[in-house]
Amino acid sequence: MPRPLRKCIPDVTYHCYSRCIELRDLLSPRYVKDMAIDVITKALDKYDFELIQVEFVENHFHFIIKTTESGETISRIMQYIKARIAERYNRLTGRTGAFWNERFKCTIIEESDDPENYFFWLLWYIAYNPVRKRVLRDPRESEYGTLKVFLEKDYTPKVTITIHKYFLNLGKNFEERVKRFLAYEDLYRERLLCL
Repeated sequence: MPRPLRKCIPDVTYHCYSRCIELRDLLSPRYVKDMAIDVITKALDKYDFELIQVEFVENHFHFIIKTTESGETISRIMQYIKARIAERYNRLTGRTGAFWNERFKCTIIEESDDPENYFFWLLWYIAYNPVRKRVLRDPRESEYGTLKVFLEKDYTPKVTITIHKYFLNLGKNFEERVKRFLAYEDLYRERLLCL
């Protein structure tokens, strides 16, 4: 059975994720994360898109990406990022073969029943990924994750992040937005404790 066609729509926000081959912890070493960040930076230079959030866990990653009206499709952006990471990893380690387990998965946030609430839940879900996997105790400890862009006014992440309009709609100033954003963390943590 042929795989379904991916929806490639301009000017929407995608949650993208992909897992390493055999679910191996290939993204665990710092040098691999540094190399992946460099690849993402090159993609941002090459293509017109907005990167909203990044988080790496040992065997997979999560990105939130907003396509633009005149930019490349999500498929092209992700193809570039995943192919360059695989090429560079194999060259660095002297290995051959697949790096990724399957094609990347994605959902369009604007197609959810409540896009804004889903967006904020997703930011916390992604940030808490290393916590759920027992890699970190708090998502704020993530050296490569970009959650702190939404929490600290002068925070500079390892890769350029664009603040999404949903976050900007949370309040008149940064402090007001952070306060409302933290309320979503409380809701997420309550839900996490119930699981």
